[in-house]
Amino acid sequence: MKKIVYGILATLSGLVLLFSYRTSLGEAVPTDVQPAQAAPSVATPHSAATPSASTTPTASASASASPSGAAPAATSGLTDGTFTGSATNTRYGPVQVQITVTGGKIVDVQAVEYPTDNSRDRQINERAIPQLVSETLNAQSADIHFVSGATYTSQGYLDSLQSAIDQANA
Repeated sequence: MKKIVYGILATLSGLVLLFSYRTSLGEAVPTDVQPAQAAPSVATPHSAATPSASTTPTASASASASPSGAAPAATSGLTDGTFTGSATNTRYGPVQVQITVTGGKIVDVQAVEYPTDNSRDRQINERAIPQLVSETLNAQSADIHFVSGATYTSQGYLDSLQSAIDQANA
């Protein structure tokens, strides 16, 4: 009789936990994605981390590279150029982000380094990196949502992104 009672209590507890679980996926998926934003560019990862950040100014601005419908830029005072954030070590490997700023806005984001050591890393990051890039282009800042299931990559991406934005603010 005790086993039946414990089984019922465990089932009810499991159902309560299941129905009370909230994901952030609903907020992370933009509703007005345009074709240019649907497949953001993601660079091939490099195996060597570059702890120093590099800055390369751009020569020309392209108005069509800016995502339309983006939120007002909280970082509107950014210096034009390409800025590489510092590599952030995560549990599964380093993550490094590079941003391109034109007209004071972030127009391109590339993850130049991220974990790819095994098939699980590649599977997680081929889903997470494009979502993080899209969030960055929409937010125009490092105030973005993490990707569920890719917490370590999201944290490393956010830290490196903030480093690149800090360079662009200088």
